[in-house]
Amino acid sequence: MPEPAPPDVPAQFQTFLAFDFGAKRTGVAVGNRMLRSATAQPTIRAEATDARLAQAEQRVREWQPDALVVGVPFHPDGASHDNTARARKFARQLRSRCGKPVYEVDERYSTTEALSSGARDADAGAACVILEQFLRSLP
Repeated sequence: MPEPAPPDVPAQFQTFLAFDFGAKRTGVAVGNRMLRSATAQPTIRAEATDARLAQAEQRVREWQPDALVVGVPFHPDGASHDNTARARKFARQLRSRCGKPVYEVDERYSTTEALSSGARDADAGAACVILEQFLRSLP
């Protein structure tokens, strides 16, 4: 199971783009280290891998983040499941295609937390939860 945030995030990395990977919808959020907050962006709606990656790449070009954050789901007991592998593959593909560092965050309960805080778009809200968890863990 990955740590909440890696200790090796360089201090000069200030802006991050986060993704809540899903087979049909991928939530997106942008945030920065100084404010330690995230802002929801329009959700990527694509079932085909190439279409999803192309839209994610477009967001990276648009926002020019220093690094990317991808939520990786686990069962409540910490065990991996099918979507764990899919999210990690998405993270590897982003790293390869965008040439940016990608950090993985345990995203258990992020959608539940987003919905309970009133998110109108559960996927984008979950991406915010993931990114804010990551940002809070940085020094």
